Amino acid sequence: MINTGIIFRVLGFLLLLISLLMFSSLPVCFIFNSGDHLAIIYSGLICAVTGGLFVIFSPRKNPGIRKREGYLIVVSGWVAMSLSCMLPYLFSREIPNVADAIFETVSGLTTTGASVLTDIEAVSYGILYWRSMTHWIGGMGIIVLTVAIFPLLGIGGIELFVAEAPGPTSEKLHPRIQETAKRLWLIYVGFTAILIGLLKIFGMSWFDAFNHAYATMATGGFSTRNASIDAFPSLPIQYTLILFMFLAGSNFSMLYLALKGKLAKVWGNEEFKAYLIFTLFVSVLIAAHLYRNHGYAPEPAFRDSLFMVVSVMTTTGFVIADYTDWGNAAIMVFFILLFIGGCAGSTAGGIKIIRNLVFFKNSYLEFKRIIHPRAIVPLKINGEVVPPRIMTHIIIFLLLYLMVFLGGSIVLAALGYDFMTAMGAVVTCLSNVGPGIGKVGPVDNFGWMSNAAKVVLSGLMLLGRLEIFTILVLFTPFFWKSH
Repeated sequence: MINTGIIFRVLGFLLLLISLLMFSSLPVCFIFNSGDHLAIIYSGLICAVTGGLFVIFSPRKNPGIRKREGYLIVVSGWVAMSLSCMLPYLFSREIPNVADAIFETVSGLTTTGASVLTDIEAVSYGILYWRSMTHWIGGMGIIVLTVAIFPLLGIGGIELFVAEAPGPTSEKLHPRIQETAKRLWLIYVGFTAILIGLLKIFGMSWFDAFNHAYATMATGGFSTRNASIDAFPSLPIQYTLILFMFLAGSNFSMLYLALKGKLAKVWGNEEFKAYLIFTLFVSVLIAAHLYRNHGYAPEPAFRDSLFMVVSVMTTTGFVIADYTDWGNAAIMVFFILLFIGGCAGSTAGGIKIIRNLVFFKNSYLEFKRIIHPRAIVPLKINGEVVPPRIMTHIIIFLLLYLMVFLGGSIVLAALGYDFMTAMGAVVTCLSNVGPGIGKVGPVDNFGWMSNAAKVVLSGLMLLGRLEIFTILVLFTPFFWKSH
């Protein structure tokens, strides 16, 4: 039997935490006299009262969280966050349409970065800051944050961590799950603070530095400028963002090992090595194409190529150039990059490097098994044999990912969108990237699409952020059976 009491209790704490984060936007409202403070206050109070009621009327003693409660808390928690975090948009009238507000909110929380706003610079400062904050709190996962700072809940946090932490693996840095969550968040907060300082030193205002640091470490992509990062033609700023986007797309366990001085373990990690080599290879390939066919000088060709490849690979979605102007070959390369994603255990979306690595290594070994059918040819990653169960899980995930992509593309095509736009919108939302192809390219937005399309794409963003299984398992009959 599902323990609904603990579900409401955790949701209550989530809503209380969201209200505190909303109130943290108030100083920005008052500093810039942006006139949106009441929208933030009303929204925060609604979340605080609702969350307080959930906590007060839910039982204090509970048997702990099992897998079913864990998945239900994560899915219902993200739905509750999406509905509550859109309130400032509605109350401020910056985004008065509910479908638009849901899309912008889900895009922020899932760190997709797709937007319905046509003139970002006309939006009030308080709402812009809150918009970036949704990236930051969704990046590592607000539920992981709850596990970190609310150990007194008396619940088994491991089920929340496994169901919500980004990536196919959730390598523990410490035997206690609360300590793991705390260390991940300390790295996240620390790198964000460093990036804020660097962006300010290199010429951004404090406001722009905070907003872009939040979006970078969350691999989100929301900018305070209509031209995105192209509005900051500073080499130090652009190269700094490249570095931190790459770090945010890396496994945070690897960042922890690097900070501990264990660089040999980092370089010995096959996923990180593949991530680095593949990123550099594609960047050099695109840079050579720009230099040879589009008249770019060497440094701008390399910088634009590296920035856009890292931005798409890590699913950040910042823009300094429109890759749809680089020819059909470049468009096809970036379309493929939309699927790949960053490392497991990062804030990046997409299929993830480790899944691609396991799939291609196993496909290569299959040729050897064909020639030597009686031989036992194990698949190894980082020197360890990948269990058949993990291999099956990855293959099923890839098939489900493909099915969801095709199904979503068909739905959007049925809603009247052309082939390229339908596929581009679906894959960029499912992979939590932001820019796509067709009429939703790097310099376009989603504001022109129908409400129905925005709702569909919002659902795809949640599916992608929660790794598909977490949501789809709720629609299986055996999930709701007692035994």
